[in-house]
Formats: sequence, structure tokens, C-alpha cells
Amino acid sequence: MKNNMGGLSPNKLCQKTDPKQFNFETTDEIDVLIDFVGQSRALEAIQFGTNIKKDGFNLYAMGPPGIGKRSIVRTVLEQEAARKPVPSDWVYVYNFSDAKKPISIQLPPGSACKLRTDMESLIENLNVSIPLMFESDEFRFQLQQINDEISKNQEKLLKELGADAKKEGLVIIPSQQGFSVFPLDEKGEILTGEHFSKLPSDVRETKEAIIEKYSNRLSEILKEIPRLYKKKRKREKELEKEFSLLAVGHLIEHLKKKYKRFKEIIQYLENVQADIILNVKDFLKRDETQTKWFSGTEKTSLVRYQVNVLVDHTHTQGAPIIFEEHPSYANLICRVEHIAQFGTLLTDFTLIRSGTLHKANGGYLVIDALKLLMQPFSFESLKRALYTHQIKIELPDRLSGIMSTISLEPTPIPLDIKIILIGDRETYYLLCMLDPDFEELFKVAVDFEEKIEYNKENVQIYARLIGTLAQKEKLRPLNREAVAAVIDHSLRLAQDIERLSTHMRSINDLLREADYCANQEDHPIIEQFDVTKAIKNKIHRMDRIRELFYEEINRDIVLIETKGDYVGQINALSTIHIGDFLFGIPSRITARTHYGKGEVIDIQREVKLSGPIHAKGVLILSGFLSGRYAKNAHFSLSASLVFEQTYGMIEGDSASVAELCVLISAIAGIPIKQTLAVTGSINQHGEIQAIGAVNEKIEGFFDICNAKGLTGSQGVLIPSSNVTHLMLREDVVMAAKAKKFHIYPISNIDEAITLLMGVPAGQRNKKGNFPKGSVNELVESRLQSYSRKKTSIHKKIIRKKVTKKSK
Repeated sequence: MKNNMGGLSPNKLCQKTDPKQFNFETTDEIDVLIDFVGQSRALEAIQFGTNIKKDGFNLYAMGPPGIGKRSIVRTVLEQEAARKPVPSDWVYVYNFSDAKKPISIQLPPGSACKLRTDMESLIENLNVSIPLMFESDEFRFQLQQINDEISKNQEKLLKELGADAKKEGLVIIPSQQGFSVFPLDEKGEILTGEHFSKLPSDVRETKEAIIEKYSNRLSEILKEIPRLYKKKRKREKELEKEFSLLAVGHLIEHLKKKYKRFKEIIQYLENVQADIILNVKDFLKRDETQTKWFSGTEKTSLVRYQVNVLVDHTHTQGAPIIFEEHPSYANLICRVEHIAQFGTLLTDFTLIRSGTLHKANGGYLVIDALKLLMQPFSFESLKRALYTHQIKIELPDRLSGIMSTISLEPTPIPLDIKIILIGDRETYYLLCMLDPDFEELFKVAVDFEEKIEYNKENVQIYARLIGTLAQKEKLRPLNREAVAAVIDHSLRLAQDIERLSTHMRSINDLLREADYCANQEDHPIIEQFDVTKAIKNKIHRMDRIRELFYEEINRDIVLIETKGDYVGQINALSTIHIGDFLFGIPSRITARTHYGKGEVIDIQREVKLSGPIHAKGVLILSGFLSGRYAKNAHFSLSASLVFEQTYGMIEGDSASVAELCVLISAIAGIPIKQTLAVTGSINQHGEIQAIGAVNEKIEGFFDICNAKGLTGSQGVLIPSSNVTHLMLREDVVMAAKAKKFHIYPISNIDEAITLLMGVPAGQRNKKGNFPKGSVNELVESRLQSYSRKKTSIHKKIIRKKVTKKSK
């Protein structure tokens, strides 16, 4: 077994980039970097996804926030979109057959607004020309001819009837009830009812028969008069149609010639012409507001001739690229507006508003995955559109089944689009697991790298990246020492001296803050001092909570010992995350052991203040103890473990080494050095495994030791596999150089025991025994005594049962 009991040399505690390797004085001398650092896999995926034309090959770009997903996606899409044609315009027009079902029409890019303007000009012209046409002398003359002809026919019928009646001694006189037939006497005067009754009966009967005859003829003539007026109205309509066609025909023909290549437009114009002729009186209302589409909030009847431009690509270059920041159903699919009129909400085809799916049709639509999932109906509607290859407008209240009222049902629009969702990996994996449609529709995973290898070539590329970002942000140039400091900070962000971070937001923010510091110091260029100061200033802005924790430890409110030796007490290391600020703090773990039924009680777990990973780590301890020390005996230990003075959740297994060591200390009765703290995860074989945030944990214990006074014996035990992650602060490295603070790499539990207790752990000899006085021998001896005690108690119980049974 390898045994490395010495502390790490200071040059292992922090990687420093040599500025002399750069062949420039400032970043102004560096060529601009066009490619994206370390994202070749993601770039290949984006290019593949955007160029393949098969169904379902939409993209999901995944990685942590701030890594540059959006900017990389935008850049690649702009390159791809520039090579593609501009997609079609789309309009909605009135459906003269069914007003509830507006018709969508596809037009070449830039033509939609022209059609709308042409229709507006048409209606404006007709609002002038039709009234003038109907007020013309020609129209009035022909209309008068129709009226005169009908009047003459009516007069002729009545005149003929009157002449015949006069021959029979009758007269027809108009009255309030219409016309009446009266008999005449010899003098030609009307017989009154009294005189008529005095006539001889045979004369009277003859007169009555004649009167009845002419009354019937009069009734027939009066029935003919409505037919004459109906004929008159028909001829008037024919005349109106003739003159309407004179007014509108040549204008429509002009538009039909202009749009002769588009069958749908030709059909629409023919329908418009027929409707104008049929409803020509709408143009004869000489109201000033009639020449406008709207009158306040009230629409005129002429609005049906308006063209609703849904998508206009007049100024679009190449395929459209849309980033939807608020993917609600209204923004994504469509919005149908309403107008309040007389207490009722009304809508029509002109109030349909396009969604980003319409605007990006023929191009690319980029959406934040989490925002999309948070919006009701949005994701399901998007999937439905991708499956059907069309955008079908449905109101959200109808999708939910809340409303059953009649609404618009616009003609669906064909969809040809690439969707790019941007999100984290967790959301991607959850969608793959929970949504059966997701993998069918989003086949291309674009996985962004978070780190790249730290080597000479990548360091030079990273320096060009820093210079490019500075130029793009119009910042001061950086000298080579400042570039080296930024690269060192990237190593710290990556938590690995062999990897550089690709978290571009953090690097960009550092450059901006360094430029601000350089401005405060009147530096013409950004120096190493400015970079270091920017890092310190950012920490200071977030440092209030950490200072409060450290203050409570230094005032002994929270008990942490950095001197002395104690049995069953150890300093473990944990971290606290506040926003984007992570810092380490020491925590005291204590253990008590005694004879029992073979269980390790995790007090945190018992009171539900620990997560499953921490609970797993504690359960591993039982497996290790029984496997190493009680293979051939009963495991009769009972123990309790607790993080002292913690009042929130504990999660993670990075304290499992500390928990095992404190248990061993309590069992063996050997004190642990409080000058040391330990972090690391352990498995059932006693091997120590890597943990996260090793730098912050070391610095957290160092800050407490430094505040209480460095003695030269203080330090931290870390997993050997974490040595490659060390990028410690300068003050920690300087303390290590002065031998005031030490970092000990450990690979197994025996190394940790020896360092923490100052007593050899001990290895089994050929006979399988530990050396006398070693820690392992003391632990095994104590556990065997517990086992013998359990055996003795068990035998006594059996004897009592046998004695009782024999009696």
C-alpha cells in the first residue's frame, strides 16, 4: 500500500501561467478569434441539425447558464441563414363564403404590404368613384326612364279600365284605401248609397253585377302594380350593377393583371368585385368616417376588404432568426384581439396577430426550454404544429374547453421551421424520460463543453479569446501578465489545474470589472493588479454572510477548535452556496460509542436534516467497520454521529472520511488533532474518493486558523485524487511556503487515521493480526469485547429459557 504522509509542496497548491510564453505586449496585437473555444462537438451538432431536412431533427442546446449557448447558436444560425432564401409573406383575407373562416394567402417576400396598400387604394378610389357614378346625369337619366316606364304602364292600365268603366256608367276614384268603383246617374254624377238603393231592383242588380265585374278587374290591376315595382327594382339593380361594374371593373382588372401569377389573389379579387357590386350601397353612405376602416372603436362594413398582413419579409435578409423571450401561447402561436362594442367583445380576421412561429416560418426559432414549459398550452401547441407541419390558430380558452362560443377558425398555414430549445441538462433528461414526444421531435442534442484541456496550444487560443472579448466589449487592452491572471482564474473556475473553464459569462464579467478597476487607477491598459483587484472586489461584495459565519466561530459562538487533541471530535469541511458565491466553513462532528445492537445512528438523518447522499455515506461506515474489524464476530457496536451546531439540511458524502475517523477515535479512545481538518468521501474498502469545492474548503479552514493564529501544525487532509484540482489563494500558498499551513493528500483511511491521531494505523501481519498498540488493533479489540459481551448475554438468556422450560 502506498503511504504518502508528507504535506504537498507549495508548487502543487496552485498552477501559475507563465506570461513569458505570450509573444505580445497587449491584446491589441492579437488577431481576433473567430472560432469558439472548445465547442467543436456543439458546433458540429448545430450545423448538422440546421442542415438536415428530415422531420423531427430539431435541436436542444444544453449546458449550464453563462457558458455562451445563445451567442454560439446565434452566430452559427446567422451563418446558415445568410445562405437561405427569404421565406414567403402571409396574409389573411375575408372569406366571403364564411366570415368565421378567414383565408390565408402566401405571397413572395415583400408583396404582402403591397397587396394591403393596393386594396386600401382600391377602396379609397371606390369611395369616391361609386358615389360620383351614381350621382351622374347618365345614371339619373336611365333611372328616370325606368321610373317613367313603370309609371306609364301603371297609368295605362288604370286609364283603360276607367274608359271601359265609363262606358258601363261607372267611375273609378282613388281613395285612402286604394281605388273604389262607383255607379253614375244619367247626368254623369256619382250615385250615393241612398239614391242607388231607390233604383228598381232589376236595374240595381244589373249595376251591382257590373260594379263587381270592374272591381275584380281593378283587383287584378292592383295586383299587377307590385309586379311592376318588382320589375322596376330588378331593372334598377341591373342598372346599379352596370354602373358599379363601370366603377370597379377596370380597377379590379388592373389588380388582376398585377397579380396574375397568383391564382388565390385572382380568385380573391373576383370575390371582392362580386361583393362590392352586391353591396354597393355601403359606398353610397356619405359619412366622413366611411372612407376609413375604423370609426373610433367601431369598424365600418368596408373592413371586410382589408388585407391583414400576418408576416412581412420586406426587410428580411436570408432566413429569419427569432429569439422568443416570452413564449406564451399568444406570443408563440398567435393572438386574436377583440374590440368592446355595446358591452360585447367582437373580433374579425383583421384582429389576428402573428406569433413568432409565423415570423420564424422558413427559418429558425430559438426558445428557452424552461420558459416554454412554464407557459400553459405553449409546449403542447408547439409539438402539435411540428407534428402537423402547420400553424393552426386556436384560442387558448377553446383549447382548455372552457368556452364553447363561436370564434374564428382561420385557414392553417404550412410550417417549415427549425426549433432550437436552450436549457440545462437536467431539463433535457427529464423531457426524454417523461415526454414520449420529445425525442421524436428533438433528435439533435447540442451538448456544450464546460472545460477544455490546459495545454500550450489551448493557452494561446484562450489568450486570443480574452483579447477578442476585450475588443468586442470595447475595453482596454490587457498586458500579458493580466492575460495570465485571467487564465489562472479560469483554472480556478474549472476547479482543475488541467482544465480551462468555458464559462464565458464569468470571463466576460471579470474583464469588464478589471477594465473598471483600470479606469479607477488611471491605467491605460489592464494590468495583473486590476484583474486581481476585480476578483477580490467581487468576493468582497458577496462576503457579508461568510464574515458572519467566521465571526461566530472566532467569538466561540460556533465551537471549532484549531488546537489541542480530543477523543470523538473532528473538524470536517463543508461549503455554502449563496448566489454565485461559494465558500467553505469547518464543521465539528462528534461521535459517541457503546455496546449495542450493531448500528450507527446518524442523528441528522433521524431528525430528517440530511439528504439521501449523506445518509448513504453514513451507511457505508457500518459496512466498512463490520467488514474490517468484525468479520468473524458479532458487530455489537452502537454509535451516534452528529454535525454539531447545524440547523439546516446536510447533504453530500464529502464528510464520510471525517465521520469514519471520529467513530474510530471514539471506539479506540485515541484523540484526534484539532489542528487538522479533513474532507473526502470513502467507500466500503476504505479507499478515499474525490470531492467537490476542495479549494473553498481548504481556504475556509485556513481563514479560521489564520484568525485564531497559525501555529505551523495546522492543515487539511484532502483526497489524493483532488490534488489536480488545487488552485488555492495566494495567501494560503504563502503560508504553506512558510510551513505555517499544510495540505496532506490521502488515498486510504489508514493514512487519514495516522495523520489525525499521531498513532500508526497498523497493517495486519501474516497471521492476520494488527500490531500491538496500533489504532486498528485497539478498535478491533474494543469491538471484539462488545461481541463477547453480546455472546455472554445471549448464552445467559438461553440458559434461563432452558431452565424455565425444564421446570
